[in-house]
Amino acid sequence: MANGSINSPFRYAGGKFYARRLIIDHIPPHDCYIEPFAGGGSIFFAKKKVPKNILNDLDGELMNVYRVIRDEPENLINFLEGKPAKKELHHYYKNEFNPKNYLERAGRWYFLNRISFSGIMNVQNCYFGYGDKFSMRPENWPRNIRRASLKLQGVELSCKDFESVIDNTPDGAFLFVDPPYFNADQDKFYTCIFSKEDHYRLRNTLFRNKDRLRFLLTYDNSKELRGIYDWVTEIIEKEWNYCINRTDDQKNGIKRKGERYKGREIFILNYDSNKQMRSVQNLELFS
Repeated sequence: MANGSINSPFRYAGGKFYARRLIIDHIPPHDCYIEPFAGGGSIFFAKKKVPKNILNDLDGELMNVYRVIRDEPENLINFLEGKPAKKELHHYYKNEFNPKNYLERAGRWYFLNRISFSGIMNVQNCYFGYGDKFSMRPENWPRNIRRASLKLQGVELSCKDFESVIDNTPDGAFLFVDPPYFNADQDKFYTCIFSKEDHYRLRNTLFRNKDRLRFLLTYDNSKELRGIYDWVTEIIEKEWNYCINRTDDQKNGIKRKGERYKGREIFILNYDSNKQMRSVQNLELFS
């Protein structure tokens, strides 16, 4: 399990869980793997590890949970033990609980993430959204945490601005770059706001590193984006099915049961994915 394909330990708005195979099919062979916007880390957890792996995100609370899962999984499990996925507890940990240390911060974050609508942790839109039929039950959280901890062993975790991460990436590394959407109300979902200026700064950072790094960048399909990335090797349109596996939206009083949607994005690559397709033996998903 230390290097097998597993699910992310988190629920994460905008995560790439349902696009994992599509993305991994376009990843070339590499020895150094970096995610400047780790988020829920669905691709890292789905693919096989390589000699050097770096997960970075500017959200300090998220990276604190990553570190606790990697280094102190049993302490996190002990904190969560006996806590049912109830609306009353969601209210308590969101509004009243005052964590005294990094471990309690991680436990609070993980608990709310697992039982909130779409895993949204922005306090203004963090609503209870758990159902036994469609959510991971609390009794399965320890196994989820232990598996993730094994996968995270030896992984470098950081909490830096993406520009610093990319500029200091070793030559020849592969980057999976999954920023917030270009045209979206992403401030409703994330605790770290990504401005239009940040999107252009990302473009400039990738451009100046394009000859020494390979990257796969995922974005919403936008004419403006296609224009500012007209220098890349490939822009590929992709579509996939995904479900809303939650049962209720406490804000709007709406119940949902596995509603199906289409994910439509573009993959932006600075390499020819057909010529540099990854080895089936080394990167096969669900091997």
